[in-house]
Amino acid sequence: MNLLEATINKIEPQRAEVRALARARLEQLTMPYWALGRLMDLAEDLAGITGSLNPPVSRKTIVTMAGDHGVVAAGVSKYPQEVTVQMVHNFVRGGAGINALARLVNARVVVVDMGVAGDLSELVKGGRILSRRVAGGTKNMVEEPAMTRDEAIRCVEGGMEIALELDSSTDLFGTGDMGIGNTTPSSAIVSIFSGSPVAEVTGRGTGIDDGQFFHKIAMIEKAIAVNRPDPEDALDVLAKVGGFEIGGIAGLILGAASVKKPVLVDGFISTAGALIAAHLSPLSKQYMIASHRSMEQGHRIALDSLGKTPLLDLDLRLGEGTGAALSMHLAEAAVRILTDVATFEQAAVSRAD
Repeated sequence: MNLLEATINKIEPQRAEVRALARARLEQLTMPYWALGRLMDLAEDLAGITGSLNPPVSRKTIVTMAGDHGVVAAGVSKYPQEVTVQMVHNFVRGGAGINALARLVNARVVVVDMGVAGDLSELVKGGRILSRRVAGGTKNMVEEPAMTRDEAIRCVEGGMEIALELDSSTDLFGTGDMGIGNTTPSSAIVSIFSGSPVAEVTGRGTGIDDGQFFHKIAMIEKAIAVNRPDPEDALDVLAKVGGFEIGGIAGLILGAASVKKPVLVDGFISTAGALIAAHLSPLSKQYMIASHRSMEQGHRIALDSLGKTPLLDLDLRLGEGTGAALSMHLAEAAVRILTDVATFEQAAVSRAD
């Protein structure tokens, strides 16, 4: 049995009995019924995920998966591909958006080279980033499959390995991404799994103009027509129109679910990875928490496909794990509500009639 099968087989449902105990306590708190709304939903979810009435969330890790995309050659992005490797160096220096927000919530950022089209070997040797490198970027999916099926399995298993490696030092995972052109494969993945037209799930990514936008839609439609990915086979979808970092995110989610750790899923690219994970293991959805809804128009459809309601809606469109970072304090707040607020009986407060 390979790592993919073994990990998926380890994923179990949330602990229903612990969820029930958490809900019973939350219903007894000194406030009108469910007065803190979705924070209380989150508290119940965290209890079920971790199997604890005091869910651990203090050790926070955001895993930013990096990879490049051959489809950039089709003119779908405003930025050149070399920005990916440049931004990895920026992450390491601590100068990116995710670094600033991670410092705010006391989370560490772990950057993983899943398949960047550039030499990051010195950063790997120096222990500044991790590597589960599959290749130096995917192929151009407009002309051929983005990767082989074997490469798809390797990038998912690479993400699983990262989750298992970080398990002993992490209570709460956040997903992140870096890869010029990666909204293009993400749009393809969301269209395939949701059944929505490409035009309805495709956004402007890095800020392309109208001409580039309509060209991007046409390229995604062509990639799907050329490769004919099977929506019933998540690995086929990933191989035909995916990305190495998207597969890595899927693997990270599956690995975290196998060890009963909650995962704050970031934006559009991360949610494309979550869709891959969900189609490989429907139970893994029980360990996913949607951190926010991004400005990418396909993100709403992707979240609906997962059955997830996001915690935040702030018009974010950066990726990197920034939305996951911003929602980490909400996870901590949810635990405080569950553990620190007194019940009516404890506080000797009269109930409502």
